[in-house]
Amino acid sequence: MTLSSMTGFARRGGELVTYRWNWELKSVNNKGLEVRVKLPSYLDGFDLELKKKIGAKITRGSLFLNLFIERTTDSESFVVNEDRLSKLSAIAGKLVSVPGLEPARVDGLLAVKGIVDLVSTEPADEDIKALKTALSKDIDVVLDGLIDARAEEGARMQEVLMTQLSKMRTLLDRAREQVGERDSALRKRFETQLAKLSKLDSPVPEERIAQELAIIVVKADIQEEFDRLASHFDEADRLLASNKAVGRRLDFLCQEFNREANTLCSKSGDTKLTQIGVDLKVLIDQFREQVQNIE
Repeated sequence: MTLSSMTGFARRGGELVTYRWNWELKSVNNKGLEVRVKLPSYLDGFDLELKKKIGAKITRGSLFLNLFIERTTDSESFVVNEDRLSKLSAIAGKLVSVPGLEPARVDGLLAVKGIVDLVSTEPADEDIKALKTALSKDIDVVLDGLIDARAEEGARMQEVLMTQLSKMRTLLDRAREQVGERDSALRKRFETQLAKLSKLDSPVPEERIAQELAIIVVKADIQEEFDRLASHFDEADRLLASNKAVGRRLDFLCQEFNREANTLCSKSGDTKLTQIGVDLKVLIDQFREQVQNIE
């Protein structure tokens, strides 16, 4: 099972008797599901049914659905406001004798705003009902197209995520190997400091040295961070192979990745181990950028 991206686009055209339409459905990432629908005015209220159909198939993303409808029959006519035209003609008649003014022409009078309007006739109720029935079936095909597009993008993202996860595991293995060298360096450093303390006029009590040594050992121990990271990586593998919407869980898991990587850097006590931790954090950020676009 491949992942599903929240990014996709689908377009589809259709027709019914005197209607011809085109759907455009686009989706981008979002924390939840948000659907915006743009329809002709005579389909007011139909957006609720479309949103319900979308919500049944898609769980996350911002979706923008535009429906463009063309009526193949003549549904427009010019309407002349005869009252306004009559008043305007009367005014023009009074100004005929004014020197320098040309007599008013019909085309000039009709060009005045508010004299002629282009009016679209609303479809009959039975036509709207038949149109909604056809569109209700057609939207399922458009949705399937978007889902396919999101799945294709998700498959590409899955390959990238698996590669990044493999690189994280490699860095974790390198960090485990580096711990041995770091422990040797820490021991030498502690022995050097201990030798300096033994030369003081008032030597530090053995009990205090034992306490400080215990604190250093506890602070330097990063085995728990290694174990938790390995466990988180295994969980990520499981989620990437899931057949459910896992974007939210993966995003939360990235926070856990980052928390352990930060602790690893703060407790490293070794430049090489710190560098590995920094490289790991870079990979985690790249991983999360991809995850935030997964449904």
